[in-house]
Amino acid sequence: MSRVQSFQPIIDRQARVLILGSMPGVQSLREQQYYANPHNQFWRILYTLFSSPLDLDYSRRLKFIEDKGIALWDVIAACNREGSLDTNIKNETVNDFPTLFNTCSNLTAVVFNGTKAYETYRKRVGFNLPNLIYKQLPSTSPANTLGFAEKLKQWAIILSFLEGEG
Repeated sequence: MSRVQSFQPIIDRQARVLILGSMPGVQSLREQQYYANPHNQFWRILYTLFSSPLDLDYSRRLKFIEDKGIALWDVIAACNREGSLDTNIKNETVNDFPTLFNTCSNLTAVVFNGTKAYETYRKRVGFNLPNLIYKQLPSTSPANTLGFAEKLKQWAIILSFLEGEG
């Protein structure tokens, strides 16, 4: 079983919403890009929420979310895993959230992209910051067979978090 390492956070000090995945999949790790698998609906969902055409350029995608007040990271810093499935994750180490939260004081909501991210955070970090809203959303992974329209409907809550209505 291979030991894999996550990425650095994509965050601006002005970010209001932090989206946390579990651990990047094989394709994302290979390309060193969050949500690089074209079958993952993450980028399509975010661009659709803001009524914008999907941009395929990764650096412009990062600028897009930064401009919207959205940050990205993963709950897990490193783990043993074969393949891309969250069910194969073993021996995980979590990221340093206290430092992140001390640095980024404008965050109002933490959104979890799927069950593994949510459950790992709940067990290993905890929902101990009363000034933050925590929300689990359906995974954008192709392994989650929930339809795009339903995922989009649930992910739309991000808009209210960004507007301070969450």
